[in-house]
Amino acid sequence: MMTKIAVSGATGRMGKMLIEAVLQSQDLELAAALCPEGDAAVGSDAGAFIGKATGVKISSNIKVLQDCDVLIDFTRPAGTLTYLDACARFGKGMVIGTTGFDADGIAAIERAAQSIPIVFAPNMSVGVNAAFELIAAAAKLLADYDCEIVEMHHKHKVDAPSGTALEMGRRVARARGQKFEEVALLSRQGHTGERKPGAIGFAALRGGDVVGDHTVIFAGTGERIEISHKSGSRAGYAQGSLEAARFILKRNKGLYNMSDVLGLS
Repeated sequence: MMTKIAVSGATGRMGKMLIEAVLQSQDLELAAALCPEGDAAVGSDAGAFIGKATGVKISSNIKVLQDCDVLIDFTRPAGTLTYLDACARFGKGMVIGTTGFDADGIAAIERAAQSIPIVFAPNMSVGVNAAFELIAAAAKLLADYDCEIVEMHHKHKVDAPSGTALEMGRRVARARGQKFEEVALLSRQGHTGERKPGAIGFAALRGGDVVGDHTVIFAGTGERIEISHKSGSRAGYAQGSLEAARFILKRNKGLYNMSDVLGLS
């Protein structure tokens, strides 16, 4: 039996990539495509952007989720939380790739996971999650090295640093036995003084159509080690999201990340 997938943010860059990936899969069926009310695409075929008739009309009515198995969501925090509430009410699993949540938003996701299965990850790419493992190993081996994280994204991205960069910082802190909130330096400006030992610094760059570049730098005396991941397209995020959707079908409830999906945890 085909798994019925719903995609929110259907008219966005990631939404379109997800729709195309679902249509190309052998075991998944596109059952719903959602976008905000008032979007000009409402009522049009979800595959129109690739010239393919799917029979699925883009909708702003969250009730269409009742006919789906899993919702894949890459929107913005406010939209995600609206869809989260609907999935909890309808008993549907959810894959969340949205970033930029505040503490209340994360708490809402954790509450919903007590009744439905959720994969919540800052990055769905298999390559990025492999990089997380490499970064953690390097952080242990290079415990006395200064750590800086540089990321760059397209000019339309609204949160900074990126969720992926923050997760990389958390992996470094965890590997070193630090509390991330105590050592994270999210920006620098003015007369900052010397670098504090153990700090994890961040730099966020925005411009053009960069999908996502991340580099973790371990700087020591006389040498520098860099671990980088560069995304040339959103295809890796889409394929990872489909794997997360397949993973969810085997769970009744709970909060998971991509390490769980990929068997890395």
